[in-house]
Amino acid sequence: MRTRFPRGSLAYTKDGRKYIVEEIADGTVYCVTDSGAESEFPEATLMNEAEWAAKSGRPGGGAALKRDIDYSRIQKSRHYLPAGEKLDAAASEKMLAKADRVFGGILDFAAFTVATLVLDEHKERELIPHLSVRKARAVFNAAPPAVRARLLADILGARPDALVSAGGLGDNLIKAMITKGLEVRRDEYEDFQDRPRN
Repeated sequence: MRTRFPRGSLAYTKDGRKYIVEEIADGTVYCVTDSGAESEFPEATLMNEAEWAAKSGRPGGGAALKRDIDYSRIQKSRHYLPAGEKLDAAASEKMLAKADRVFGGILDFAAFTVATLVLDEHKERELIPHLSVRKARAVFNAAPPAVRARLLADILGARPDALVSAGGLGDNLIKAMITKGLEVRRDEYEDFQDRPRN
């Protein structure tokens, strides 16, 4: 019987995440990511390669064209511009280092999230699956400490000054603030964990 998702073919979620089809049964598509993480989706929520190419406005139904991502434009976006932060640079740097130590990967997630916001604002959501975590993090690292602290606080829904202050206290406080802040972004964060760090 013909299926939209033969074994080994690619399946795309509505936001452009790509999976490799392992099996389809009872309307559920069982997939893996390039890194081997397993997921399952109702068939109706996925697109095959031809459908994704048509939705993305890409020519042909075969291999999709991959456009280059302009990381310099991400770096010049409004998110990375100083926004009048009155945060101490040394205290901000200390908090960021502590956050990365007690909650590994949180700064990668912050950098990736900001990059996705920029692509979204430029109506380039189809490029999000091709974002390099390493390059997004390089853009993030190039920003002044106060800007990075503010961006992390924004993502966590925290006050930047409170987050920076927490960096000068015990590990448990900043870990608790990050955990609480990620509650509303749990799905995003879990999806991010499956991404290769290239």
